[in-house]
Amino acid sequence: MKPNKIIEPWKGDKRWTDMAARAAKLKKTGLSAEQIVAAIGAEFGPPPQIAQLDVQPKPYTVIGELGLDIEPAALAQLELALRLPVAVRGALMPDAHPGYALPIGGVFAAQRAVAPAMVGVDIGCRMHLTIFAEPAQQLLARRAELFADLQAVTVFGAGGSRDRQADHSILDGERWQLTAQTRDLRDKAARQLGTSGSGNHFAELVIGERMSPLLPRSHELPRSHEATKEQQAEHFSEPSHLRDFVAKLPAQFCALLTHSGSRGVGYAIANHYIRLAQQETERHTKVPRMYEWLDLAGQAGQEYWQAMQLAGDFAQANHEVIHALFARRAKLTPLAVVQNHHNFAWLHGDMVIHRKGATPAGAGELGIIPGSMASASYLVAGRGSEAALWSASHGAGRLGSRTQARSRSTLAEARRVMQHADILVEGLSVDEAPHAYKDIERVIQLQVEADMITPLATMRPIAVIMAGEAGDE
Repeated sequence: MKPNKIIEPWKGDKRWTDMAARAAKLKKTGLSAEQIVAAIGAEFGPPPQIAQLDVQPKPYTVIGELGLDIEPAALAQLELALRLPVAVRGALMPDAHPGYALPIGGVFAAQRAVAPAMVGVDIGCRMHLTIFAEPAQQLLARRAELFADLQAVTVFGAGGSRDRQADHSILDGERWQLTAQTRDLRDKAARQLGTSGSGNHFAELVIGERMSPLLPRSHELPRSHEATKEQQAEHFSEPSHLRDFVAKLPAQFCALLTHSGSRGVGYAIANHYIRLAQQETERHTKVPRMYEWLDLAGQAGQEYWQAMQLAGDFAQANHEVIHALFARRAKLTPLAVVQNHHNFAWLHGDMVIHRKGATPAGAGELGIIPGSMASASYLVAGRGSEAALWSASHGAGRLGSRTQARSRSTLAEARRVMQHADILVEGLSVDEAPHAYKDIERVIQLQVEADMITPLATMRPIAVIMAGEAGDE
């Protein structure tokens, strides 16, 4: 038997090379395999005990009805994650559907550990809303002109870059010196700054309408759009920033809403640390592929945490560049900005909360939950639901796979839906068409009933840009 095979129980140990060399020397002396194992154990210590998945998942909350709102496969993915030794708790949002490792719409809390695959490859993918001071009617009157302005300042698609480098302070930070990888990624960041990805990433012009807050039934305001800003503000006793925001939110407004992430920067960081997590986890625990984690106190865990923050800030910078360029070109005045990450991890005490396609919804925290390209998006305030791990959905959620979406409709049918809704569109694709998504109204209502969010405004699209695919429009 070869020396490497004899000492296989120690595989994954950082001293493996030294162990293998020692085992080879011992074999040359004529020792048996049992004697070599005993000698290696005496010199290097016993092999590590490999842990297994727990038999039962840790506790979790599901918002929505399994089989109606949520595919069983998505719950199965969350339950598998919650059998990891580091798992603490979980939650499944009503927009949930299967993904890689953690389902999209899955929230996973781990004990002082971070799982790169459960954050996802598009680190810091996010929503970004700029509300403009100009009246909504002005945007409607200028729709075609403003849509052309938006087309002029946006770049979509995998690997897309700008002809001319955008300007943003994110490129000047010392954090690019964190590792050799982040140093190498800085040039890619400069090329892709201010661009958007492919798939479900979008930029859209919207008309918003303020809503009466939908509070718990015991003290709910009338469900009407007639409540005054002062009445709404009274129902938000804390925090003050939310009272101020509600008080200044116009009854009707125009805005730019975008959805995109950290581009090639986040993708590279994610894949690098997914591999490191696999190497680290296999030393002590046997888990399915993509369910590995990094100890937050370890060097790789600390590196990933900082690189994740950098990727998240780069994602934010992408949106800020797009919105600034559009406002300047369109001669519109920004009044307020609302933004939130998903595909990210947050430290909450000793828990690391992973939100794979889920919106932070702490008490008073502002967020955006989009629908489809032909349905409403919602501006919401979190209500701090502990059962939902202080989270909300990140959208309406896909209704089946992309393949299923392509089998249920055609591009011509999708085009007719957009024309009927009177929405200008570029980059129309069948697998991102309205029929590919769940009913946003039900998704929102489920979360209101679960006391997770308070809707503040509904926003309808009037012009949409998406990446599209080859052969699409």
